[in-house]
Amino acid sequence: MARRLPRAMAAVLSVSGGAVYRSRDPVRNLRLRVRLWRGASSGPFLPQAPPPLAGPALPGLADRGGTGARRPPEEEEAEVGWQEKLFSQFEVDLYQNESACQTPLDRQYWEEVHKLEKAGGRKNCRVFTYTDHDRFTNLEERCQKVTDSEHEVPSYLAERMANVRRRRQDCRPIEASSLKSKIITWEPSDEFIRNNHVINTPVQTMYIMGDLGPYGKLGRREYEHVLCTIKVDDNGVITVKPDFTGTKGAYQIEVDGEKREVWKYTIENASVQMQPEEEEREQRVFRDLYGRYKEYLNGLVGSEFEMTLPGTLRLFVNGEIVSAQGYEYDNLYVHFFVELPNQWSSPAFQQLSGVTQTCATKALGWENVAYFSYPFTLELFFTQGAESEESLPQWPVLYFEVLSLDFWQRYRVEGYGSLVLPASPGVHNLTIPTWRPVELGTVAELRRFFIGGSPELEDITYVRTPSTFKGERLSRFGFRTETTGSVTFRLYCLQQSKAFLEASARRQRMQSVLDQLGGFSRQSSVYSVLEAFQRARRRMQEARESLPQDLISTSASTVHQSQEP
Repeated sequence: MARRLPRAMAAVLSVSGGAVYRSRDPVRNLRLRVRLWRGASSGPFLPQAPPPLAGPALPGLADRGGTGARRPPEEEEAEVGWQEKLFSQFEVDLYQNESACQTPLDRQYWEEVHKLEKAGGRKNCRVFTYTDHDRFTNLEERCQKVTDSEHEVPSYLAERMANVRRRRQDCRPIEASSLKSKIITWEPSDEFIRNNHVINTPVQTMYIMGDLGPYGKLGRREYEHVLCTIKVDDNGVITVKPDFTGTKGAYQIEVDGEKREVWKYTIENASVQMQPEEEEREQRVFRDLYGRYKEYLNGLVGSEFEMTLPGTLRLFVNGEIVSAQGYEYDNLYVHFFVELPNQWSSPAFQQLSGVTQTCATKALGWENVAYFSYPFTLELFFTQGAESEESLPQWPVLYFEVLSLDFWQRYRVEGYGSLVLPASPGVHNLTIPTWRPVELGTVAELRRFFIGGSPELEDITYVRTPSTFKGERLSRFGFRTETTGSVTFRLYCLQQSKAFLEASARRQRMQSVLDQLGGFSRQSSVYSVLEAFQRARRRMQEARESLPQDLISTSASTVHQSQEP
C-alpha cells in the first residue's frame, strides 16, 4: 500500500495540548521523529561531579543505566513507527533474567532483549516506547482523572469503568448451534463483561517516553516522562498529544531535583511521502472500488423508480396524533377520517379513516393530557384537470372527533375539529382546538353525566362547510356550541411530482409544487389574506373590549350626530 499519510492526515479538531487527525491510509505507515536534548537548568548553580577517569570500572561503581562508564548523550534523536517497541534501560535490566517472565509477552520481550545484546545493544538511550499491550498502557488508562482537581476521589462508576478498556475485540466465528444456545448469558463473568462492554469506538494507544534521569541514574521509574501519546481508532482518527511541533517551538519538561533540569524536545511527522505515480495508481484503485460499490447499490435499488404522471402530484403524509388536552372527562380516544375533494384520489389499499386507542389522562400543570402517539400514513394523488386551471383547487381535509368512555363503556362526544393538510412539504406541528354542540338547561348535562348521551353531529363535515352543500350561504343560526380542549398533530409531508424535476432542469426557484400545478399560488395568497384579516379583526375586538364603556358610547353618539344633516 502506498504511503500517503502526510498528505492524507488533516487536522479536524484541536484539543488541549493535542490535535485530532483523520487519515485514509493504513496506520502502519505512520512514523514520528522525536528529538530530545538537555536545556539550561532553572535552579541554582551547583558544582557538577567530574566524569569518571578512564580505566577499568570498579565493581559496584558501574552506571546503573547499563552503559558502563559511557556517559548518556545530552541530545538524542529517534524515529519511531506505529507500535514499534524501543526498550528502556529498566526493561533491559528486567528482562535479563528469564525467571522474571510471567506472560507470553514477557517471554517475547526476553527473546528480543537477548537479540539486542548479541547485536551490540540498543541504539536508543533516553527515548523509548510503550505499546498497546504493555502494562504501562493499562495503568495509565486506569489512573486517568475525570476532573482537574488535585483531591479527586474516584466515584463508584469511575472505579467500575476503570477495568473496561477501549480495545479492538477479536472476531471469532460463532457456530450456529452455539449462537442459538447462548443468546443470553444469565451469569456473566467479570472477564466476559470486560470483553463485551466496549465504550464507544475501540482504540489502540502508544506512548513515546523519555528517561530524563541524571548521569548514573538511568532506568528509574521516577524519571520516566511521557513525551507524546498517540491513539488510533478503527475509523482512521489519529489523536496526537501534544501536537506536532511545526512552527510552535520545542516543548519542555522541568525535572524536579536539586538542579531542576529542563529538557526540550520536538515531535515531527516523518512518514514517507508518496510518489506521484503511486498516488495516481491509488486514485485509480479507489475509483474502481467506488464504481463497483455504486453498481452494487444500483443493483439493490433497481432502475425502475416509480414516477408520477405529468400534471400529477403525489402526497405522502406520515402523521401522528400526539396528544389531546383540556377535556372534561377521562379515557379519551379519537376517531378521524380524510375527505378528498374533486380531482384527488387514493390507492385502493389506502385507509382514509382510523381510530386511536383509549388513553387515560395525566395531570400536566393545569390541564389533563392524554398521550396517544398514534401513527397513520396517507398516500394521495392530485390530477390536474382542464376545469381546475381556472378555479382554485381544494386541499384534503382531516376531520376528527374526540370521544370519552365512562365506567359502563358508554361514549360521550368531547369535541369536533378539522385540519387542512399542509400544502408545503416538511414537518408540521399543529394544535387544533375543538368544540361540541350543547343543549340549554341542566337536564342535558345530567343526562350527559349519568346516561352518557350528548348531542352529536349527523354529518361530521358540518365542522366546516360540507362538500355536499350547494347553496350560497350556510346558516348556523340557533346552533349552540361550547369550546372544549385541543388535539396536537405532528405531520411529515412529502411531495413528488415531475414539476420538481422540470424546475431543477430549468434552475428556477419554486416556492411550492402548487405553483407548478397551476392555480395554487392564488389559493395560498387568498388564504394568507384571509388569515391576516381574521387576525386584524380579532385585535380590533380585543382593543374594543378593553376600552371603557362610556368612551365607546360617547364615540358612538358622536358618529351618529355627525351623520345627521
